[in-house]
Amino acid sequence: MLASVLRSPRAIQVNIATALHKELAVKLAELERRIIGHDVDIKSVFEALEELRPLVKEPPKAIGFRPGP
Repeated sequence: MLASVLRSPRAIQVNIATALHKELAVKLAELERRIIGHDVDIKSVFEALEELRPLVKEPPKAIGFRPGP
């Protein structure tokens, strides 16, 4: 607060630095919130894949012409 009252070049730099730190903190918090949401989504995808694993069978044999003896 005092830095905004003094109006010296140093006080102006302190104000700018403080504002940048606050903005950066807000952006980091938002990024962290989004990543946590993605972690939950990715975990549910892997759980669904694990449920489908027993349903996977051997791949079908190739169909078509096979040269050979």
